[in-house]
Amino acid sequence: MSQPTIDADAVMWSASEADRADRPLLVLLHGYGSHEGDLFGLAPSLPLEPVIASLRAPLVAPWPIDGWSWFPRDGEARPDRDTINASTDAVIGWLDDLTVQPTVVGLMGFSQGGAMTMQLMRRAPDRFDYGVVMAGFVCPDQEPGDAVLAERKPPIFWGRGTLDDVIPEAAIVRTTDWLTAHSTLSGRIYEGLGHGINQQAASDVRAFIQRQL
Repeated sequence: MSQPTIDADAVMWSASEADRADRPLLVLLHGYGSHEGDLFGLAPSLPLEPVIASLRAPLVAPWPIDGWSWFPRDGEARPDRDTINASTDAVIGWLDDLTVQPTVVGLMGFSQGGAMTMQLMRRAPDRFDYGVVMAGFVCPDQEPGDAVLAERKPPIFWGRGTLDDVIPEAAIVRTTDWLTAHSTLSGRIYEGLGHGINQQAASDVRAFIQRQL
């Protein structure tokens, strides 16, 4: 089986290559069965300073889902470590190949993309400056970068809804414990919100990213 790669032609950018120099980068990572255009719709609600790049996950979600995934869905939020790390390595490889390298790199992911956000920070703790995790979870396996994050405690925003029935309770407890130990955690639990992002969450994310800049 070949290693997954990020389709550079599918990336949605908020700025042309000529306008990316000497600017921070915010990488958007969509959820299961979605696509690069999903989170990019939040771009008008996000700060103007960063260049935004919304990536398409490298795996085709199985029928009847019409979209893409970072790793197969198992229903328990416990993805295979090798599979998710193959996708994180694909994102890191895409970053390495950028002609214009950013001054700062932030990550924002929803659901599976939120898991990817934390896994990327664990795989390359020196590469990413902050993370936004919406309705996401941390993977259960230990990573070599965990010790670095536990010492450095980078800023991470974690938002989720009280009515989210997609992420299991065990994964929420695991994520709470991990984020408390490995990040400078901020975030919010949104009353009445299911597995999604509402206007208040978008506003909170904007304020969080603005503080990091």
